[in-house]
Amino acid sequence: MDDLDRTILGLLGADARMSVATLARRLKVARSTLQARLERLETSGIIAGYTLKLGEEAKAGRLRASVLLTIEPRAQAAILTRLKSIAEVERAFTTSGRFDLLLQIAAPSTQVLDQVLDQIGALAGVKSSESLIHLSTRIDRAV
Repeated sequence: MDDLDRTILGLLGADARMSVATLARRLKVARSTLQARLERLETSGIIAGYTLKLGEEAKAGRLRASVLLTIEPRAQAAILTRLKSIAEVERAFTTSGRFDLLLQIAAPSTQVLDQVLDQIGALAGVKSSESLIHLSTRIDRAV
């Protein structure tokens, strides 16, 4: 990946609906060059798809939290299987350091969030958890 590829990804990250013609004009490259680059980025798996990014208005009814879990050794696979069945768990990341898993959770209310946190804390193999409620978004570069 070179600087042109990174610039393409940056522009599409900001607006995935941007047409190939507009991208080519902004980058001052031929449309065919840009199309070839996009095809290569897609084929290599760097671009996995084009998606919609919800604005704050759409997220307004959702309470978000990060949950840090410490789990028993060898319990990760079973815990991840159970977490997949909890609809409010959007993402789960393995981590290094003091915690073993980082969960991203979204719930429609504090009551539902509280129930989900209790459900996660009660999973066999979970030794401890720490929850961080998201208040406001200051920077969001996620695509």
